[in-house]
Amino acid sequence: MMLELSIDDVLSTTRTVRKRLDLTRPVPRAVVDECARLAFQAPNGSNEQRWGWVFVDDAPTRRAMAELYRAGLNDHQARDRSGEVEPDRSASGQRRIGESVMYLMDHMHEVPVLLVPVIAQRYGATSTFQQASKWGSILPSVWSFMLALRSRGMGSAWTTLSLYREKEMAELLGIPAGEWTQAGLFPVAYTVGTDFKPGDRTASDSRIFWNRWQA
Repeated sequence: MMLELSIDDVLSTTRTVRKRLDLTRPVPRAVVDECARLAFQAPNGSNEQRWGWVFVDDAPTRRAMAELYRAGLNDHQARDRSGEVEPDRSASGQRRIGESVMYLMDHMHEVPVLLVPVIAQRYGATSTFQQASKWGSILPSVWSFMLALRSRGMGSAWTTLSLYREKEMAELLGIPAGEWTQAGLFPVAYTVGTDFKPGDRTASDSRIFWNRWQA
């Protein structure tokens, strides 16, 4: 099923979806393959396509992935927070996001398909150039995948807590050790309703500069 959306509609209404993922509706592999092949058209460094896309619909494996995701939250909460500036968690918007995150945490194992995209590059002491080159070769394709999902009445969320347990995730999924960098863990499901709206991005209006940064 293709939604009747313009390009601008797809770009402005592809949201992070957690609570509105349909946990009961099966996701056909053929539809996931369609979206992946569209994602493969995204620009990537030297067109080397040095990526891998691990989709998981096996229930026991999804449960194990969800456990690693939950363990990652514990790691995140126990991290050294020196120098961090935390957002105001009491604000209504932040509370909603927090509730949404915890909902997905509790239900990750029920999501029909989980995706771990990887890029074939690892760096030790990294320069800005190396980081930009690496992420610039996987992020456009993952975003294209999420746009393709939206156009077909599906949704996802970019989650990164599993990266605290990247080694265990690699062992679970058979990703070769030491060669590939995971970009995150992405739930894939049909959405409950398709009536998503543009998000509030008014705070970004003051971040548009011409010719030089303005205070």
